[in-house]
Amino acid sequence: MKRSTASISILLTLTGTLLSASDTATILSIRAPTQSTLTADPDSSFWKHAPGVFANQDTMGNPAMKEVMEIRSRWTQDNLYLLFICAFDLLYLKPDPDPAQETNRLWNWDVAEAFIGNDFNNINRYKEFEVSPQGEWVDLDIDRNKSGGSPDAWRWNSGFKVKARIDNARKVWYAEMSIPSSRFPGIPLRLDCNFKSTSLERRETAQLVCC
Repeated sequence: MKRSTASISILLTLTGTLLSASDTATILSIRAPTQSTLTADPDSSFWKHAPGVFANQDTMGNPAMKEVMEIRSRWTQDNLYLLFICAFDLLYLKPDPDPAQETNRLWNWDVAEAFIGNDFNNINRYKEFEVSPQGEWVDLDIDRNKSGGSPDAWRWNSGFKVKARIDNARKVWYAEMSIPSSRFPGIPLRLDCNFKSTSLERRETAQLVCC
């Protein structure tokens, strides 16, 4: 089955100041007064009024109407929250999913991904977080400077939490992440988010401001 990637690239700063970039959209990560139980529900009180951006262009910049992704964000002193809203025609899912255990190589199936780094001088060092429509998950500590890559990167444990659900009637799946901010000493952060689907490729670039 042909695989492709829909992606949204986000520059994140916790200082409330936009990082310099050209031709980018902006997403606001709104501070939440308290921590939230994960629901993966965009209509919940936690997420309903949170603004988002859409990955709705192909790699040539042409508009696309199918299999788009929306991403929203909120934050507290302890956690960064990400909500993915992913339209689909057909899902490519791992057989016999086990959401209770970490699933290495989860990227071989449909996933939403977040890549976060806090060293702008070394973009080959970052953390990767993935969640599938079935609630499977994996987190990785990536160092592409190493010879041979990072084969044991998935053994890193961030303590992040996920929630996912599929709405087959609407042809949309939802995923939410709660990522401990203690895993990222120092700011600002880089944040890139990808949506891997079975058929179409999506790409968007945005700046994210925590406010």
